[in-house]
Amino acid sequence: MSEVVSATGLRKGYPGRQAVDGIDFTIQSGECFGILGPNGAGKSTTLRMVIGLTALDGGRLEVFGQPMYPEQTTTSQRMGVVPQEDNLDPDLTVGENLLVYGRYFGLSDQAVQEKLVKLLAFAQLEDRRDAMVRELSGGMMRRLVIARSLVGSPELIVLDEPTTGLDPQARHLIWQRLRMLREEGVTLLLTTHYMEEAAQLCDRLMILNRGQILDQGTPAELISRHVEPEVVEIRGNGPLPEAGAYAHLPGRIEKIGDTLFSYSTDAHTVLDHFRNRHDLTCLMRPANLEDVFLKLTGRELND
Repeated sequence: MSEVVSATGLRKGYPGRQAVDGIDFTIQSGECFGILGPNGAGKSTTLRMVIGLTALDGGRLEVFGQPMYPEQTTTSQRMGVVPQEDNLDPDLTVGENLLVYGRYFGLSDQAVQEKLVKLLAFAQLEDRRDAMVRELSGGMMRRLVIARSLVGSPELIVLDEPTTGLDPQARHLIWQRLRMLREEGVTLLLTTHYMEEAAQLCDRLMILNRGQILDQGTPAELISRHVEPEVVEIRGNGPLPEAGAYAHLPGRIEKIGDTLFSYSTDAHTVLDHFRNRHDLTCLMRPANLEDVFLKLTGRELND
């Protein structure tokens, strides 16, 4: 597999803060690479450098084997971009939005017209071609933005929080469409706040916090490295004792708000301890990416 993106010592700073602080990562052709991190971690700044909207302050960044910088147009032509905000033109129809976007890539209207049927089918918007964008639901607009990113037949698609604010049905449909693109060999780079989304889509993940990489790996590798495999969540009708009261139980116990979290390889022993407590609700589940994320980045808000 060839490298589509290669970053070494990548840096970007703004007055009073270092948004990206010397990070190294690579993205292989045909994979879905995800960036996780709390608000202000440096995710969007990293994406903006990859697509050429933000100049780097230091390090080296190559996309398709070429140095990336804001004036780099050759590389940009091989990318599709799905921004965090839907920036469709509300005064145009669905089809017209695709036609206008195609002109940015130097495509003739006829060339885009030939792609329209396939693009609208991809977005499940075949019957909305002549509808005004303002008439679409949030999920429809998000699918249209993703379809628009395909107008130039990109080899790499960069998606900044592609499903934020969508209902579960719309989110799952977009996941299905993104998996289709990956199966066709398109490389995906995305940021997300949804841990389930990262687990569903990403081959590899990079967890950022305060501009630095905390770890990288497949979802399974990250879970295995950082958290015990079994989790029990314990909630009560009233205040629970502090975690130290359960030090005799196997594994690691944390108290967060009104919930105890037990991380261990022996969840059944933990469950047995609380079995006769009818004032408690216990839930046993496998460890997941959210457990990893919270352990590495902390549970305090970073607003």
